[in-house]
Amino acid sequence: MKRPVTGKNLMIVNMGPHHPSMHGVLRLIVTLDGEDVVDCEPILGYLHRGMEKIAENRTIIKYLPYVTRWDYLDTMFTEAITVNGPEQLGNIQVPKRASYIRVIMLELSRIASHLLWLGPFMADIGAQTPFFYIFREREFVYDLFKAATGMRMMHNFFFRLEE
Repeated sequence: MKRPVTGKNLMIVNMGPHHPSMHGVLRLIVTLDGEDVVDCEPILGYLHRGMEKIAENRTIIKYLPYVTRWDYLDTMFTEAITVNGPEQLGNIQVPKRASYIRVIMLELSRIASHLLWLGPFMADIGAQTPFFYIFREREFVYDLFKAATGMRMMHNFFFRLEE
């Protein structure tokens, strides 16, 4: 993304890295010629937490609580992909009722995730009031999660050990 440089006074500006709780974790090294962007080098990967190394020493049952931290906004999906792999590899038959409940929970998770995108987006474009209404609706979905799993986030819902 290089452009021809016209001036001699180039300025290099570091933007980020941003905090992991923000919209995205990204660092940009921007080269400016006055107000024109001459070069921009994006640097990704600031959210690496060493999950693969943690998984090496744990069984799938002990590792499942960690997978909800991969994407803390959409934990149902990370749990689903983590338990579906071993279920399919081991030819484990999930009861129909459990499959239906999983689909319902995944759809609720998808709705909550979309609302979490829409709320800050509305705030970013200057619409503060819809932000609060959207988050109120998201809280209704989280209330359903809490009723079903006992937790609003980081549910550990898909795989439970029965003793």
